[in-house]
Amino acid sequence: MPQEPNTTPPAQTQPYPGSTGEMAPEPRDEMRDYEGRGLLAGKRALITGGDSGIGRAVAIAFAKEGADVAIAYLTEHEDANHTRELVEKAGRRCVLLPGDLSDRDHCVRVVEQTVGELGGLDVVVNNVATQAPVQSLEELSDEQWENTFATNIHSYFWITKAALPHLTRGSAIINTSSINGLRGNKTLIDYSATKGAINAFTYSLAQALVDRGIRVNAVAPGPVWTPLIPSTFPAEKVEKFGEQVPMKRAADPDEIAPSYVFFAAERLSSYYTGEILAPVGGETLPG
Repeated sequence: MPQEPNTTPPAQTQPYPGSTGEMAPEPRDEMRDYEGRGLLAGKRALITGGDSGIGRAVAIAFAKEGADVAIAYLTEHEDANHTRELVEKAGRRCVLLPGDLSDRDHCVRVVEQTVGELGGLDVVVNNVATQAPVQSLEELSDEQWENTFATNIHSYFWITKAALPHLTRGSAIINTSSINGLRGNKTLIDYSATKGAINAFTYSLAQALVDRGIRVNAVAPGPVWTPLIPSTFPAEKVEKFGEQVPMKRAADPDEIAPSYVFFAAERLSSYYTGEILAPVGGETLPG
């Protein structure tokens, strides 16, 4: 039987960047009931922020569809090793690439290591993100602004630019945006600005690469229960996390990962590029 989705979590916090094992309840992020159909057989995928949360679920779903994966992450080695175990249990290879993706040179090395270890690259998932709520623009420091942009959008540019020479017709680039990039968030000003930039980056790159047969799309989730939430929000906000959407709860990563399979698999989405898919729990947006 499929697991029931989580309800609104209890109040809790933990140090950044967070650990799945310390979350209560733990998110559904292992794609346990997912059955692959060979949609990504023989593909090689790089997933940034792939150790936990949405990245973990995507890595496992890709593996169950037949892809080998490389996951880039900061320092969450326990989470990353667990993801590797689950990918290998699905019968595929998993390369772990720790380090700071806000650094350009590291982003370039990540792509080079992925290609060297996996023998090529077919799917890029730019998923890494950081956030830190503030109560006003005056509270938002220059250092935080610059770090948020370096992690959330500059890394997407650096990873994608380094990957492009290795991508061929039929390859896919998938960017993780957010509902906050579509409507903003008064306490996540810098984060929302980067997500809006990701949307424009997706639209523009899709147009630039269409003649090369490389599709570029984005997934813009609403609230998702991942380690980023208890490690960046105060306990009282965590306790109410997700209750604002019509479904009255946050998504689990398992509920978001199939969107990435859809965009990665040419069999499913060969006519989609420049699209932003927004799984947001029933919220509707004007425009």
